[in-house]
Amino acid sequence: MTDLAFTSQKPVSFVVDGRAVTVAGDHPHLLSALREELNITSVKDGCSPTGQCGSCTVMIDGKVQVSCQFPMSKLAGKNIVTLEGIDEAERRKYAEAFASCGGLQCGFCIPGIVMRAKAQVDKKGPDLQRQDMARHLGAHLCRCTGYVKILDAIEAVAQDTQVHVQKSGGIGSSGMKYEAIELALGDRDYVDDIRVPGMLHAAVHLTAHTRAEIITIDTTRALSAPGVVAVFTAADVPGDLYVGIIDRDWPVFIPVGGKTSFGGDILALVVADTLRQARFAATLVQVTYKEMRPVVDVIAALEDSEIAVWNTDTNILSRSEYARGDVDAALATSAHVITEIFQTQRIEQAFLEPESTLAVPDAAAGTLHVYSGGQGVWDDRDQICAVLALDSSQVTVELVSNGGAFGGKEDMSNQAQTSLAAWLLQRPVKCTFSREESLLVHAKRHPIRMEYTVGCDEAGLLTAVRARMVGDSGAYASVGMKVLERAAGHATGPYHTPTVDVSSIAVRTNNPICGAFRGFGANQAQFAMEGCLDRLAADLGISGWEIRKLNVIRPGQVWGPGQIMDEGCIGAERCLDEIKPRYDAERTAGKAVGLGLGLKNSGLGNGFREVARAVVRFCSNDTVEVRHGWTEMGQGVHTVALQVAVEELGVDADKIRVIVDTTRQLGFGQTTGSRGTLMAAASVQRACRAASADGRQLNVDYTGEYVIDWTQHLGEPGVEHPVIHSTFGYAAQMVVMDPKTQKIERVIAVHDVGRAVNPQLCEGQVEGSVHMGLGYALTEDFPSDDRGYPTNMTLRSLGILRPKDVPPIEVTLVECPQPNSPYGIKGVGEIGLVPTAPAVAAALHDADGIWRHSLPMVANNQDLND
Repeated sequence: MTDLAFTSQKPVSFVVDGRAVTVAGDHPHLLSALREELNITSVKDGCSPTGQCGSCTVMIDGKVQVSCQFPMSKLAGKNIVTLEGIDEAERRKYAEAFASCGGLQCGFCIPGIVMRAKAQVDKKGPDLQRQDMARHLGAHLCRCTGYVKILDAIEAVAQDTQVHVQKSGGIGSSGMKYEAIELALGDRDYVDDIRVPGMLHAAVHLTAHTRAEIITIDTTRALSAPGVVAVFTAADVPGDLYVGIIDRDWPVFIPVGGKTSFGGDILALVVADTLRQARFAATLVQVTYKEMRPVVDVIAALEDSEIAVWNTDTNILSRSEYARGDVDAALATSAHVITEIFQTQRIEQAFLEPESTLAVPDAAAGTLHVYSGGQGVWDDRDQICAVLALDSSQVTVELVSNGGAFGGKEDMSNQAQTSLAAWLLQRPVKCTFSREESLLVHAKRHPIRMEYTVGCDEAGLLTAVRARMVGDSGAYASVGMKVLERAAGHATGPYHTPTVDVSSIAVRTNNPICGAFRGFGANQAQFAMEGCLDRLAADLGISGWEIRKLNVIRPGQVWGPGQIMDEGCIGAERCLDEIKPRYDAERTAGKAVGLGLGLKNSGLGNGFREVARAVVRFCSNDTVEVRHGWTEMGQGVHTVALQVAVEELGVDADKIRVIVDTTRQLGFGQTTGSRGTLMAAASVQRACRAASADGRQLNVDYTGEYVIDWTQHLGEPGVEHPVIHSTFGYAAQMVVMDPKTQKIERVIAVHDVGRAVNPQLCEGQVEGSVHMGLGYALTEDFPSDDRGYPTNMTLRSLGILRPKDVPPIEVTLVECPQPNSPYGIKGVGEIGLVPTAPAVAAALHDADGIWRHSLPMVANNQDLND
């Protein structure tokens, strides 16, 4: 692209949705013209220009194609049809099918999938086969659903099956997801879909080296580029330079004289009239570096004299340790002892919607309104205020329900930089990451090396567990210390273990940052623990089910870090008992079978005082506002809030409007740890009851508060039996495999959710997490090179399973209520992938006799124990 790129291209004329249009010729592809000039936003941009997510699918002269790969040079005279141009009755038919079948969660991918489905339904009608449709969906990526209910919805349309769109009812009903119709049609805006008058666009300039000193930053050429309004660097920050959820160690810009620490460090932000002008000009920022040796080997980093991260004094981010009893003595007297080294990989969340922020200043009021898709908008507000040196009353952050997150949108991405530009320019500014920028910047799943030694007696009862974990946390803290703490806490799985000795270290390197990701350390630890149980079972000559049944945690027993488990833990054994008939039947049928059992906390725990508030307000226009503090990212927390209000107030769901913004102090921390459903339900329940007790007065904020303040720290001195977490969810999963081909034929998932607020949405959460767990087990990886840069830089390269490769997933929900929890609720969002990888590993061993100990298992089976 040259400096003349924005003036030399001729306009292009074509037809879109039945109307003739003419657009500038300098767009990089059709998608850009549709979104950035014609403002057709049902067509989503998840990966342009690679064409690997399918979110931008349209019809071009009757043929379905991804618009981000259609060049402007071939566009003249073409007839383009987007979802917005489909006949309204047909649009409604697809929307109602997806809503009634539960075929969407975050919704970002669905408009593109609807276009693909329409093409096939138009061509084949009722003859469209489910597996054929799955094959055609290979051009599409959905990270939320596992595709099961997507295919159900398409099948309903193809067969012209009458669907019943059920409005949300009270607790336990399977009404449609909040905003499901609008999401299916692409009519509900994500941040990048929002347009405001006078809006400018911003693009980042990232470092060229993971570890280097910045000598100079020259913005001259960028400032002179067409359409550029301003370029901002660290020198323009009026307040704090650092942000962070726990430790404020993540610079919003690396200044001259500072040092980069990973490939996602931002050096400058370019603001221009159009997105393409901003992105072009960002390439013109010139930086002089003094390169330094990157620290990329996590084990070597423990002893490396080089400090990986600028302005820190050690490569050790955290240590989490605890012990109970004499492990050495217990192992010495154990009948069977297994020692194994397990290694998990770094994983990318691959949410479909790249990070986007829109900041809109109000000069007259001296305020700033920020639209964010982050997982904690109150944290966003506080950090933005610190960077801009503003009082919290001057900044409102409004949640725009995002297109997936899975933990990857906890840390701020571009919120601070965008807000800075808007505040200093006093003009609206939007910044949306490209897919490549997203892959570089946000935190991933930790790769963890785990050395386990586990013993049992002759009867198969566990005697001791010793675990040593080292996790690569990358450069900045994020929540890395908490992930390794959570891994340590869950190191023994859902089992009674008389003696325990656990140590877990989070290490700083110059590799990609690792932080929150669905499972949050519990899945890594339990891949190892479950693997040890299967090895002990083989030594004992008993089945995987039998050894789990012998050792499963029961009420009143001591678990892991010393917590005495309450009645809620009966769900673990219930899941085992529920799956037993299928387990026996598949083994009798000669299938290779693997079983996994897992637990996952709900809530932060570990001594953290958790507060959630909600507001219920009866408005004069006959609507009810329900405000809560949690991010809707596809998991259905808005639907939970709505259903609680319906349950408690008896009002029609159509009258309820769910809102999350920082105009009230309702949120305290991130939507993480599977706590959204639990905390939102409790606080909304109390707000509703406060309203009813006062006669439901108009235009009054009725506040409900829920507090969990009875947990203790992991390894807290002087506390023999610390309550590490208030609530746990449990799950048993079974992988059924053809022993000859090693093809997975089905996954049986039995999940204790305490109480299913919306059973259909719960099923969808489990199906989506099993899909993610299968990828984690078999194919997904996000490795980095000897410079610390990731090597898989497209969605296709991540190894995510496509629809045709996903086996049938059968879900059974078990309801063992959690004491002291609203309605008995537990969590479901994260537990879904905890047992999956160990179940796959066990099935593979059942098929070929080879023990697996590193992930992903298809790509990497090297023996770490030789």
